[in-house]
Amino acid sequence: MRLKLDIACRLKGFTVFHTFSESCPAPDMPIKIASYNVHKCVGIDRLFDPLRILRVLHELEADIIALQEADRRFGDRAGLLDLEELKRMTGLVPVPLSGAYKSHGWHGNVLLVREAIIARAHQIALPGVEPRGALVVDLALGGNDLRIVATHLGLLRRSRAGQIQTILQAIRHAEGRSTILMGDLNEWRVGKNSALQALEPIFGSLNQYAPSFPSRKPTFALDRILAAPSARLSRFEVHSSALSRIASDHLPVTAHFDS
Repeated sequence: MRLKLDIACRLKGFTVFHTFSESCPAPDMPIKIASYNVHKCVGIDRLFDPLRILRVLHELEADIIALQEADRRFGDRAGLLDLEELKRMTGLVPVPLSGAYKSHGWHGNVLLVREAIIARAHQIALPGVEPRGALVVDLALGGNDLRIVATHLGLLRRSRAGQIQTILQAIRHAEGRSTILMGDLNEWRVGKNSALQALEPIFGSLNQYAPSFPSRKPTFALDRILAAPSARLSRFEVHSSALSRIASDHLPVTAHFDS
């Protein structure tokens, strides 16, 4: 059975370099996706507790999760999570990246997946005052060919505007794939004053959002999940639990991508 399923995936045009499960996921099922800024595993109680973050990830029950601030920012930029425990608790593993040494990801961005076949993964550097980056990953999951962009945009509006243009250039040729952009986009403005308006020609209306920061009393919709085509994205929610309200200064956001 595994051989037949692996061949079926290859016939879709993938150059498979890593398989995360024994078979391709079942088609025609919604894919649950999530984004979570884990604040370097430091909660609002100022305690460093990576296990608490893993427990929140377990609560999400998502198939794909984009993490931000999952590596140390300085020094060797080592990853902060126990990846073996993560896999045991959730079935999720990070997409492997070229050049990663001790880091889980790229500028703190990590893409976790369950039961996916990865065709291509690469990192892009984003312009701006602060060092920022994005992951662009092409994968097959649940009968869907997807391009996932996971990112954490800058604090300055001018930087965010340039970073968005860089991302748009990177995803301009989606090669027939649906595209999902998610992460901490650091934009609290809506309407014409928002740096995110440049995304509308591809991702459509940006009206699916809810406050996710700060976690104790959410006021700003910094964390977003966008899709092209946008009609396939549904059930956008902020995951607010007793644990998530203390584990990080951001709440996770989730959505369903309909097959």
